[in-house]
Amino acid sequence: MPFRDYLESRSRSSMEHRRVQLYAILFLADCVLLYGSISLGGLLANGNLPSVRAMQIMQLVVPIYIVIAAYNRVYSIRALDDLRYGIGRAIVALGVSSMLFLVMTFYVRTSDDFARSTFSIAILVALVLMIALRIIAYMVIRRRYGGRVRNVLVIEDGGPHIDFPKADRVVADPDLVESAQIDPRALDMIGRAMRNMDRVIVSCPVERRKFWTAIMRAAGVHGEVVSEALQELGALALERDHGFSFLVVSAGPLGLRARLTKRAIDLAITVPLLLILSPVMLIVALLIKLEDGGPVFFVQPRMGQGNCMFDMLKFRSMRVEKLDSRGDRSTARDDDRITRIGRFIRRTSIDELPQLLNVLRSEMSLVGPRPHALGSLANEKLFWEIDQDYWQRHSLKPGLTGLAQVRGYRGATETESHLTDRLRADLEYIRTWSPMVDFRIMLATARVLVHPNAY
Repeated sequence: MPFRDYLESRSRSSMEHRRVQLYAILFLADCVLLYGSISLGGLLANGNLPSVRAMQIMQLVVPIYIVIAAYNRVYSIRALDDLRYGIGRAIVALGVSSMLFLVMTFYVRTSDDFARSTFSIAILVALVLMIALRIIAYMVIRRRYGGRVRNVLVIEDGGPHIDFPKADRVVADPDLVESAQIDPRALDMIGRAMRNMDRVIVSCPVERRKFWTAIMRAAGVHGEVVSEALQELGALALERDHGFSFLVVSAGPLGLRARLTKRAIDLAITVPLLLILSPVMLIVALLIKLEDGGPVFFVQPRMGQGNCMFDMLKFRSMRVEKLDSRGDRSTARDDDRITRIGRFIRRTSIDELPQLLNVLRSEMSLVGPRPHALGSLANEKLFWEIDQDYWQRHSLKPGLTGLAQVRGYRGATETESHLTDRLRADLEYIRTWSPMVDFRIMLATARVLVHPNAY
């Protein structure tokens, strides 16, 4: 709608004021719940009200909780908007404050003066009530305010359309923009529309970005200007250094701590697995050698992390004279190149076990995008010719297993969708990585070790 119509229909109340009220309600309710829980804990533990000493203990716990909660963003915009985040922050704050209190009482030797059972029950009761409180608050916000916890204004001034949920939307006609540069009344209209906004987003042509930037700076709001060029580049952030502005267009998916964690998980699992499976690997190697006298391992160059190649190891499952070093031909269900022992080890995924050595050498990870042969085709096209995002899957180490594999995307890539399905799963894994994701994929892999598409 136009600016004038928007000003007439806009509610005068600010979501910022509502948020402050919600923070205050949650804060006071948390304090009351903590004090009330000690009374309820005493009744549940001893059948009577707690002692004065127990109430004094809670008077120590509450201030500690308040400090930890403030530091842990228990009362924040995201805690109001994201139920899981809000509950998680409250649980962490209560747990940390309880542990700090217990440590303090241990060092000052006062832990014998209060009933541990009463304290434990009180904390558990407080935890349950705090979770219930946040569920109620979340439902109230959704019902009363439509799920909005911040004021967002989108100004459309001839730029690309922005599909932004839960945002107010106004259209700036050219006459208003022109007059705003010389007419204080037009500036007043724009300023009143931006008042009390937590975020203002302007979509406009390049030539008017400077104008809107000056307007938003003067209005003192958090202002953003949409850029189609930056959208095409996928810019992540803007940095300034030595008087220059730089666009951040890429960043490693994992920080140092996450990379160390992932490597520690790999080593902690790979080393014991190699020891446990070494008899199986020796038997398989002996059977391969006995069948035709050829090499035990099939070594093939694959693309690894950072688009750098490495030699991937597999137990050889094909006849020596028909080995496909480039991977130009996908394996078929009744492939005449497969040996007798090769058919068994491919069906059971035993042929992949030597890649544990690749993990040990830090060329691969237990979980990650599966490395593809360089000559792999789908619909007579190389993989990177099908989707321009293909190379992004190499921002993490390739894995023995991955999200695509546990979703059933295995076997020959006969159509382009076979490749794009795997690619979407790989990119999803990179975006959402966490240690728990890796553990879930490893557990799920056990169900697909023997798979109809493993041939």
